[in-house]
Amino acid sequence: MTVALPRSADAAATIDAFARRHRLRAAEAVPWVVALAAYVVFPDYLALGAQILATTLFALSLDLILGYAGIVTLGHAAFFGTGAYIAGLLAAHGWGEPITGLFAAAAAAALVGFVSGAVVLRTQGLTLLMLTLVVATMLYEAANKATAITGGADGLSGMDVWTVLGFRFDLFGIVAYWYCLAALFVCWIIARLIVHSPFGRSLTGIRENERRMHAIGSPVYYRRLTIYTIAAALAGVSGALVSQTTQFVGLGVLSFDRSGAVLIMLIVGGVGRLYGAFIGVPLYMILQDRFAAVDPVYWYFWIGGLLVMVVVFAPGGAFGLGERLIRKWRRRA
Repeated sequence: MTVALPRSADAAATIDAFARRHRLRAAEAVPWVVALAAYVVFPDYLALGAQILATTLFALSLDLILGYAGIVTLGHAAFFGTGAYIAGLLAAHGWGEPITGLFAAAAAAALVGFVSGAVVLRTQGLTLLMLTLVVATMLYEAANKATAITGGADGLSGMDVWTVLGFRFDLFGIVAYWYCLAALFVCWIIARLIVHSPFGRSLTGIRENERRMHAIGSPVYYRRLTIYTIAAALAGVSGALVSQTTQFVGLGVLSFDRSGAVLIMLIVGGVGRLYGAFIGVPLYMILQDRFAAVDPVYWYFWIGGLLVMVVVFAPGGAFGLGERLIRKWRRRA
């Protein structure tokens, strides 16, 4: 039996196509240029901008497991809240150095992600979805019950966050904005390397056809557990950024609302595209701020209307809609 080998020209073209996929493109600089421009154009909204950047990292971590590995979750706030509480507890008990606080938050969230993922990822479908929600709910109730440690419903206060490279967090949010932007950039580099690596391509294969990946001998469970742990660590960093820049941690960081909101943000921006978080989070949070100012009681109704419009007219989110418009323009050109 003979096996047909690909022609050298075809093989070279395939290798070149994969090589181009890894290269940085000019369009990838757009989010960072926009962030720098926002610092200059909107100096009075830097505190909100810092929260947008931290939440973008949260949505980016969710995209790794939902958009690439196909793991649907309703409890991603469990890792966000773990990171927030770890950084907050360190700052409240004498260790307010922010960068080491980020590493501690990432390690604690990764541990929670590994332990919970070892159980949760053995299931599929609705069972998996419910177990992720149960994990977040259990952590929520644990934080609510441990009043002496977490402050319970009153929240954790008394945090003393030290300076970042000699710069102290100010009321205008200037240091917080640059701090969150730097952390987001580093974590984006990590996420990009993962997505464009052979490991990342295998995650896409698991998302598209898990049975086929089993058939070719891929360790599906361990790869899903690995990306679940990495995403948990990134979510923990996001939670730590929020707690350090606001110097307060409440039970809301572990709530279902937090998990649901970041899922909506990612859907609005576009799932499985790495850059959907950079569109969906600012769009959602800015519109939320505007809707709440216009209609403080029923602003969530307008957010729901926005989500319905996205699902109907842009199933791939804002990023997917932009891709389709660009393809149509190129065909016409």
